[in-house]
Amino acid sequence: ANTEGIFRIIQSVSSPKAEPFKRWLARVGYERIKEIEDPELATKRTRALYKAKGYSDDWIEKRIRGIAIREELTDQWQKRNVKKPREYEILTAEISKATFGLTPSAYKKFKGLKRENLRDHMNDLELIFSMLGEASTKEITINKNAQGFIENKQAAQEGGAVSGNARKELERKSGKKVLTRENYLKAAQSKKLLN
Repeated sequence: ANTEGIFRIIQSVSSPKAEPFKRWLARVGYERIKEIEDPELATKRTRALYKAKGYSDDWIEKRIRGIAIREELTDQWQKRNVKKPREYEILTAEISKATFGLTPSAYKKFKGLKRENLRDHMNDLELIFSMLGEASTKEITINKNAQGFIENKQAAQEGGAVSGNARKELERKSGKKVLTRENYLKAAQSKKLLN
């Protein structure tokens, strides 16, 4: 059974031992309904979850802003006749390849991730260049009035190249690679232990 099926089974159990879990399900359902009424509550919950996992406030702000930029871009794709999930994956991969030289799946392997969210394991600079690639793609998409998958793929490559060029310039001038195999949270926790 999938997660939804397991929850339905739990709801049907008449044992008193299942009651705490049923109350928890009802509370979570109520919270999600409140978030639909007031989306700011969902943002606050997201911040609290990241904070509980040990992320810094600065990192959380970047991550939340990255989510907003991603939504702005996908809204543009939706308006421009890019509808299929597979097309979104391909366009995202084009931005990532041009920005980092890796598709998201290759980037996850590079970081040693399996099912985890790649962006939750990026450091500040990786997040910033991801945002730059997607924000640049959105601007190019709008300004060129890209329509359909093919034109949006070109915009994704160009937007990612803007970010990729900026990343390469920073690496050249700083003498340090932006991409890191380190998991942000593990690296942040290691720094705390050393201090």
